Amino acid sequence: MEPWPIVAWVLMLTFIADWLKTAESRDFTEKDIIFLHPSTTPYPGGFKCFTCENASDNYQCNRWAPDLYCPRESRYCFTHHKMNWDGETVSVTKSCVALEDCLSTGCSNYDHEGNRVCTACCEGNICNMPLPQNETDAIFATTSPLNGSHRPSSSRMLFSSFFIPAFLILYHA
Repeated sequence: MEPWPIVAWVLMLTFIADWLKTAESRDFTEKDIIFLHPSTTPYPGGFKCFTCENASDNYQCNRWAPDLYCPRESRYCFTHHKMNWDGETVSVTKSCVALEDCLSTGCSNYDHEGNRVCTACCEGNICNMPLPQNETDAIFATTSPLNGSHRPSSSRMLFSSFFIPAFLILYHA
């Protein structure tokens, strides 16, 4: 028997195995976002957030989120991630929210059922793709300064470096 049919079979099986691996991948990429969420806005400053209620995991939430713009009164994207003792996702809820709903981000202690909840808020178009897993991820991330009268004292905020010059950070550290 000639070697070419064997080589062809090996190449075909390799191709099929790679295709199946790609088809089963649960990673959500930027290419998926661009495909699922076109960039035209219905009003100036319009944005979208991933939106779901009690999804079984992050992939299911992001994949099946309705492709709708947030209401004008919303300014941030919110994520509520419930995990069990092993860190496995119990449920994911994501939505568009106003500032008041972002004032208490962070993670709770484990409850009597062995669940822990981490919440996060962010500002920007579909910025709530990842899940908050711990205190480092469960933050209120904003790219624009908040009005001083509305600045929450209990929540932590992450400002982009171009809004807080490096010398101010070093000076106040």
